[in-house]
Amino acid sequence: MTSTVEIGAALAPLVVVAVLLVGFLWPAERSMPVAWVVAAVVAFAIWDMPLEWILAASIGGALAAIEILWIVFGALVLLYTLMRSGAVDRINEGFASISEDRRVQVVLLGFFLATFIEGVAGFGTPAAVVAPLLLALGFPALAAVVAALVGHAVATVFGAVGTPIIVGYEQPLESVEPTIAAEGLSVASYSATAAGWAAVFNGVLGVLMPLFAVGMVVYFFGDPDDRSVAPVKDVVPLCLFSGVAFAIPYALVAWFIGPELPSLFAAMVGGAIVVATLRAGYLDPDDTWEFPPREEWPDHWVGSIEPGSNETDAPVDGEKSMSLLRAWSPYLILVVLLIGTRVIEPIAEFLQGGPIAALETGVGQFSIGPILEWSAILGTELGGAIDWAYVPGTWLVLSALLAIPVFRMNTSQVASAWREAGDKIVSPLIALVFVIAMVEVMLETTAHVEAGATAAASVPDGSMIVVLAEATAAAIGPAYPMIAPAVGALGAFIAGSITVSNITFSAFQFEVAQTLDMPTQILVGAQSIGGAIGNVIAIHNVIAALATVGLVGKTGRVIRLNLIPVAYYLIVGGLLTTLFVYVAFPTVF
Repeated sequence: MTSTVEIGAALAPLVVVAVLLVGFLWPAERSMPVAWVVAAVVAFAIWDMPLEWILAASIGGALAAIEILWIVFGALVLLYTLMRSGAVDRINEGFASISEDRRVQVVLLGFFLATFIEGVAGFGTPAAVVAPLLLALGFPALAAVVAALVGHAVATVFGAVGTPIIVGYEQPLESVEPTIAAEGLSVASYSATAAGWAAVFNGVLGVLMPLFAVGMVVYFFGDPDDRSVAPVKDVVPLCLFSGVAFAIPYALVAWFIGPELPSLFAAMVGGAIVVATLRAGYLDPDDTWEFPPREEWPDHWVGSIEPGSNETDAPVDGEKSMSLLRAWSPYLILVVLLIGTRVIEPIAEFLQGGPIAALETGVGQFSIGPILEWSAILGTELGGAIDWAYVPGTWLVLSALLAIPVFRMNTSQVASAWREAGDKIVSPLIALVFVIAMVEVMLETTAHVEAGATAAASVPDGSMIVVLAEATAAAIGPAYPMIAPAVGALGAFIAGSITVSNITFSAFQFEVAQTLDMPTQILVGAQSIGGAIGNVIAIHNVIAALATVGLVGKTGRVIRLNLIPVAYYLIVGGLLTTLFVYVAFPTVF
């Protein structure tokens, strides 16, 4: 029987994260090292985990963080390459030229462009890029932030070319690999299937997200004296058509290709279908809806940058005559590279091949090849690896390099893009290293016992995560599927990242499912329901987006507004999860 002391001790690192991040508003790069120290102290004092095992687990987590950062760096290099070349502005112009109706612009930019950028870069980038673009079109600053945050949520499940799945699922689920292997699955294949369920959940929920984004802009930023959702009626067909045009390729790609491309591919395909439909004269509203006259706007709608101004991330020496095909070409190259390296089996096998060289040292065994691996870290049975050749980071960087001659960029533009990408990953570097190290310690607190090391008789039977899962299962029981998405939302709200939320709670969801004899893949997939929508109220995402439009200090107002789509997503997501667990798919592993 798990004691209250053990439950409290296991919960301590997560409480510290919540208190420091939310209570004291510390940045993640300060909060996560403290939380790691707390996890290490608890592991040493309560679980009798030797110091070398604590350090080994932490090093394994650091290696996983480096793999994530390689993906993030590649994504940012490619995005900033397009920004410096003028391609992003050209893409924005292409969307904006289709309609002057603000409701249509919310769908095209706030939903499709934001989901596209999320699929490419993730980590708070969409709102920080799209919000100033909407501001430049004449949106009130607050409306631009709300539209961009709400619009990109569904794409975060597979953001940054699948990082929340490739690392967010696979890394923590390595701790339950024996259980997964007993079902004839690898951790990677299990994660891909769970990601397929996540795509189904979020695809169904995401159909209404363009409507939510438009509805919030119309209701909260229409006539201040006569709030109404009546203008939404004219664009309901467009919003629903857009949601379906995104959701179908989103779910199909997740199931049949893999986690790298669903958000990216769905945004490109769905956006192209909707744009073609609008250009053909269908679904475009008869009347053009506009914001009230500028002089009637309340002060809190606008910040230090005036709507319609050019004080945005304008490119250096951007090309105004660039064709849309040329502007999109680096991402088309990326899609081809990613599909080719995943679908063409000899290439995929080579990129995930065995070591070219190996080295034995006093601190472990090192393997060098397409996968850089450190096993038997510090003499323990723990290890870690960096899958540098196969993960999307390599192909993102290659696409960015190929974009240089495509856009005929000069040295200054290239240097600026790479410098900005490097600057952006400094804070995530510290935060990710320590948060994954913390989670790895929490997952491996009984690894030394399982390896045959001696330990005190009072050591809990399961790791910190197992203890928390068993306590949650005992407290909530059969009703747990209803709140499974809320667990993911809590993680994303606290940490500001669906990737970090998945790393923290995927194994927890798995263990709860095992304890309650429920489909594990369904509950792990439901983790991403909350992880996705939690991004729209994540404090540092909101602050970053507000800063880009000169509206610092309105964090609380944005979070309050965005609680509307959060409530929809979590309530309906909980009902869907319950339906899947008990009625539709109860026999799924």
